[in-house]
Amino acid sequence: MLKDNELIGVFAIYRQEVRPFTDKQIELVKNFAAQAVIAIENTRLLNELRESLQQQTATADVLQVISTSTGELEPVFSAMMENALRICEAKFGMLLRHSDGAFVAQTMVGAPTRACRRSAAQTHLRPPPGNPLGRMSRTKQLVHSVDAASEDSKPLSAQLAGARSHIVVPMLKDNELVGAITIYRQEVRPLH
Repeated sequence: MLKDNELIGVFAIYRQEVRPFTDKQIELVKNFAAQAVIAIENTRLLNELRESLQQQTATADVLQVISTSTGELEPVFSAMMENALRICEAKFGMLLRHSDGAFVAQTMVGAPTRACRRSAAQTHLRPPPGNPLGRMSRTKQLVHSVDAASEDSKPLSAQLAGARSHIVVPMLKDNELVGAITIYRQEVRPLH
């Protein structure tokens, strides 16, 4: 099965007896293979369209909250997190502000109670250099942890809330770290 001269699959038919396929049968199978390529491409395009629509809807939701907000950030941050969790098919997440080398949780959505209590008690989080938030803080780059529970420096999210796969996304202004968004799954399933 070829798309733009690139092999994307194989359409194979077998017989259990020695008997050649006729030209008509071969042509029919070739047509089926061509139709399968079209179906695969249509499915890919449809999925891309759905993802794009989800992202546009999420952006519109956040913009709606911003336009109706009276300058309060909490509803805006909550709307951002709720949409990010939905699109990423994740269980919970946080938006953190960064100041003087420490992080302060601004919004937590979907987090288990134990993690919320700990986060509320620990107002200024200074992550160890080896954990995902610490690595992101040092590099100012997205950190994707496929299984946080297996890391040497387990993040609190893994210890307290059963986080497994997660991403830590830096929030930058003029290349200065102003915060981070973290999205967590409680199963090992990479975020793409």
